[in-house]
Amino acid sequence: MKIAIIAANGKTGQLITKEAVEKGLDVTAVVRHENKTAAAKTLQKDVFELTKKDLEKFDVVVDALGFWAPEDLEKHQTSLKHLADCLSGSKTYLYIVGGAGSLYVNSDHTQELKDTPDFLEAFKPLAINMSKALSALRERTDVNWVYVSPAADFQAEGEKTGNCEVAGEELTPNAKGESYISYADYATGILDVIIHGNYHQERISLYTK
Repeated sequence: MKIAIIAANGKTGQLITKEAVEKGLDVTAVVRHENKTAAAKTLQKDVFELTKKDLEKFDVVVDALGFWAPEDLEKHQTSLKHLADCLSGSKTYLYIVGGAGSLYVNSDHTQELKDTPDFLEAFKPLAINMSKALSALRERTDVNWVYVSPAADFQAEGEKTGNCEVAGEELTPNAKGESYISYADYATGILDVIIHGNYHQERISLYTK
């Protein structure tokens, strides 16, 4: 399997790249600067400069982009649209490292986590932009996309437990009543989904049991 990981130098991207290399996949790190990952191959380009030709040779493209500055938050929408346009009509699968703010908190899917009273205001602009990006993606039938949300408590420095579970569109707590996952477990989980999963044009979520 040929896999490209966009933003491979990022915290999540590096872990996903490491897992992919360890699983024996043919991995290309897509980075803006020097490759700092375990991947032997590098495609050095900004996401907005990527073309259909750049991506057509891959079986899977992983979008691990993160934009945090207030003036850049809209890029969650524009970068995902650009990637979807590049992959339109191709057989390549696009997996997106998504956000938890758009997970539903009720069974009829009318309320997202970001709209609950306890959701931190500081993270709301980010969650709104990521939710809008997902909404636009749902309208695409020309792209083989899978949006993978983490649990609500997504911890960069958390340990790798190997106890990652796949859930659906709703916020899913573990046996302790917590919605938690480490970056390391997320990386393992998304690679397992890519290799063994059977998801198509849908959003799923990952959490630690």
